[in-house]
Amino acid sequence: MREGCAFLDEKCLLLAGRMLAELRARDALALAIAGPLARATAALAGALGRHGLVGLQAQPPLGPGTRRLVARSRPLLGVPLLEAAIEGAPSPALPAANPSPETEECRAAFDALLDPLARLAAIDANLTRLQAEYRRTARRVRALEDVLLPELDREGDAMESALAELEQDEALWARFAAGSRP
Repeated sequence: MREGCAFLDEKCLLLAGRMLAELRARDALALAIAGPLARATAALAGALGRHGLVGLQAQPPLGPGTRRLVARSRPLLGVPLLEAAIEGAPSPALPAANPSPETEECRAAFDALLDPLARLAAIDANLTRLQAEYRRTARRVRALEDVLLPELDREGDAMESALAELEQDEALWARFAAGSRP
């Protein structure tokens, strides 16, 4: 049980280290997305200003083309960690009834965010899974340290006391038997 407790404690350290690495990657990606996200927001504001909400909703989106979400999984101590990316290229949008450069800019700006946002979503999912596994493992470590190991120590002490009493009784019987012989 002590070895299991040490293993689980080491697992907590490895999970915490991986969570820190994922957080660093998330922060770097969020920083890299900040500029394109600001451009996409400004392009959306420009398109809304030109067409209004209903007019913008009527604009055709880019087609899926050969684009697809690719997710790869790799395990870390039983926790599946994902890496996601958008691969391929979109097909052109259908012709719009009321085209404008603002809608094209808006469409292109948000399309450029697809891959980084897919990677960010995978990192967030990894963090959620790592945190859940860390909590479960830490709970097990605490249960071992606070409940099972002390109970095992008490039972071991009780067994040692019982064995010591048996040895004393045996020694007394041996002396008594040696003293009662003619």
